[in-house]
Parts: sequence; structure tokens; C-alpha cells
Amino acid sequence: MSERNPFGGTISHLSPAEVQKGLADGTMLLVDVREPNELHAERIPGAQTLPLSRFDPAALPDPKGKRLVFSCRSGQRSQQAAAVAQRAGLPYEEHMQGGIIAWRQAGFDVERG
Repeated sequence: MSERNPFGGTISHLSPAEVQKGLADGTMLLVDVREPNELHAERIPGAQTLPLSRFDPAALPDPKGKRLVFSCRSGQRSQQAAAVAQRAGLPYEEHMQGGIIAWRQAGFDVERG
């Protein structure tokens, strides 16, 4: 479901289960916008990283036909990243609602260290 992003543009909220399925079947590319210290503590296996503090839409990885989905800790910074990408003319509007907190609550694996 798409709606107005509070940071500008449009946002589509995906559940951790939808993202996990997309990662497993190879149809999604997850971009985690948390900071290096957060990523060191835990991360979603297979996620690419581009911290919001130095976020440059031009540095986003090429999704190569996959759906690019943003994630963060709780779902706020991922919406900010989507808004910045959209202002740069990119079509990325999907984020994982609830971030890695919701991912863990859903029982999905994280990598540590």
C-alpha cells in the first residue's frame, strides 16, 4: 500500500515477512541506512549498506531488476532515504516497516559483529 511519505514523496510499507520472502527468492535488494556502529552490532543477512549520514542517491547499488527496499532500526530513517532518493528522480519508494526491530520480532535471523 502506497501513501504519502512524511518526509516527502510516496512510501510503500512492507512487512518483515514480505522482505524476507523477497530476499529469499531474489526479487528484492535491501539497503540498510543505519550507521556503522549499528551495523556492527547486528545486520540483516544479505543487506547492502549506505548510512543515512552520508546518503547519496547516486551511490545506491544497482538493483539489477530487483525491487530496492530501504531498512533501518525502526522505519523512520528508511522513509527519509526513500524521500531523498525520490527527490533525486529515483523510483524507490519501498521500505521495511518497523526496521530491524520488527525483523527480529518476526523471528528472522540477524548477523552479529
